[in-house]
Amino acid sequence: MPDQPAGGIPGTERPPTGPRTYVVPDGANHQRADRFVADVAGLSRSYVQRLISDGRLTHDGAALKANTLVGAGYVLDLDVPPAVKLEVAGESIPLVIAYEDADLLVVNKPAGLVVHPSPGHDSGTLVNALLGRAEGAEYGGIAGVRRPGIVHRLDRDTSGLLMVAKSDVAQASLMAQLKARRVKKTYLALVHGAVSAAVGRIEAPIGRDPKFRTRMAVVNDGRASTTGYRVRERFAGWTLLEVDLITGRTHQIRVHLEAIGHPIAGDPVYGTGTSRRGPDGLQRLFLHAWRLEFSSPTRGDLIRVTAELPDELEAPLAGLRAAGASGAVGSR
Repeated sequence: MPDQPAGGIPGTERPPTGPRTYVVPDGANHQRADRFVADVAGLSRSYVQRLISDGRLTHDGAALKANTLVGAGYVLDLDVPPAVKLEVAGESIPLVIAYEDADLLVVNKPAGLVVHPSPGHDSGTLVNALLGRAEGAEYGGIAGVRRPGIVHRLDRDTSGLLMVAKSDVAQASLMAQLKARRVKKTYLALVHGAVSAAVGRIEAPIGRDPKFRTRMAVVNDGRASTTGYRVRERFAGWTLLEVDLITGRTHQIRVHLEAIGHPIAGDPVYGTGTSRRGPDGLQRLFLHAWRLEFSSPTRGDLIRVTAELPDELEAPLAGLRAAGASGAVGSR
């Protein structure tokens, strides 16, 4: 039988490591093996792809490739390895903890802090800070040794809330909630210009920019992407938005808002001219992960965490308000 949750909170019904068997259901269209497994297992697609690269996804004993098409009746065997000892050094880096319980913690990440080690950033990351936070601290290991407890990330230049799992079970649950779009992530963004609609929704596929490979862009063959927004406050030449990240593509909010003619203030990649400079006093990208809503991995109750704007973002807003151009329209 397929390894499907039997109800309750995904990721808590059985250990998240070891062998699993999945069967593509009758009537299903052919799809890529990595996408199907990520969806049914509640794991990130990038992690599933790493497992496939290691030969851990098989059909009739033969290892599959990530892009293998699988159809109705296919029996897929996935072997999820146990967590291995962490190989990243802990460092004494201050962290602001917005929420913590036995399963997880939510960090209020400052702008400029990279989430996990990568080429060019072997130290000084959020992961180094987590490992140095307390003697004997433990985190989920199913996303790899260089991403202990990590279930999602924020761009280096974005501040705000980030979930970190303390166990494999909690990490699997949070990853499953993200995959099923049951985690509500709301950002605050100051954008250039007057956004005409008080409420809006942007649906446009995002992929690698064919002209500038270091950027993302709205492209016809990109991945389906959806962003919602509400006007929170209006200023002369600028609009403060509450933005709901419904899908989670790289640079999604930045790309979508630029695509509708309202780039985020202070964006050095997708902004130009006035939008890139931002209002007086702004020294960074005006994008902040303001609120998270998700279910407790073990209790099942709703957890809501908020992190108000940091001083370096509040100060430019105060300047705009002092100029007498503010027109608040309300917020939730």
